[in-house]
Amino acid sequence: MGNNKKEQLDMSDLSANLPAAAAALSAEDRAGLVNALKDKLQNLAGQHSDVLENLTPTVRKRVEVLRGIQSEHDEIEAKFFEERAALERKYQKLYEPLYSKRYDIVNGVVEVDGVKDEAETGATDDSAKEEKGVPDFWLTAMKTNEILAEEISERDEEALKYLKDIKWCRMDDPKGFKLEFFFDTNPFFKNSVLTKVYHMVDDDEPILEKAIGTTIEWLPGKCLTQKILKKKPKKGYNFSGAYPG
Repeated sequence: MGNNKKEQLDMSDLSANLPAAAAALSAEDRAGLVNALKDKLQNLAGQHSDVLENLTPTVRKRVEVLRGIQSEHDEIEAKFFEERAALERKYQKLYEPLYSKRYDIVNGVVEVDGVKDEAETGATDDSAKEEKGVPDFWLTAMKTNEILAEEISERDEEALKYLKDIKWCRMDDPKGFKLEFFFDTNPFFKNSVLTKVYHMVDDDEPILEKAIGTTIEWLPGKCLTQKILKKKPKKGYNFSGAYPG
């Protein structure tokens, strides 16, 4: 009895939390959930076509009307994804000038007005004059992201300090997106750009098919993907102990 009561309490807690969990989903996540359920129902309908045959003519007619409503929904949804993709391309072009300005400031290509005025009046100290841009900008940005922070090791940090810029672009054929990581000259690898291409099963749903990355040209002894194993000296026979003093 005690166990059954506990299960009932757990179920009531779950029911109370479901609305909050659903509200926490983004519109895209909710759409993905609906599509997943729709696909599952369609698969079930294909596997169990005899279910419709067992329905009464009246109910079967209602189901056929529901199928028609779903088809209309699919047409509208397809239009939505088409317009959303066009909207993303439009705003991506509007973002690009801002990204260029960010690159110039982060990498010390240009100076911002306030600092420029101080430099002209001699108000800055020597250390500030030597320091260009925003050191470790991208490393700091990635470490403030909870998901990325877990993937960055102490060894990775040294290489990521040389990261100058990250660019993202959508791909239409094949469907997916591409990330480009631009690096300054560094003591770890020869590449100036590392690319990661993500192929998606469907551009409208975040289902990853495969990911292809650049082959990194590591400099001798600098590969960060290899684990460093320290060998302990083997214990041998102590010959000196074999002879009396």
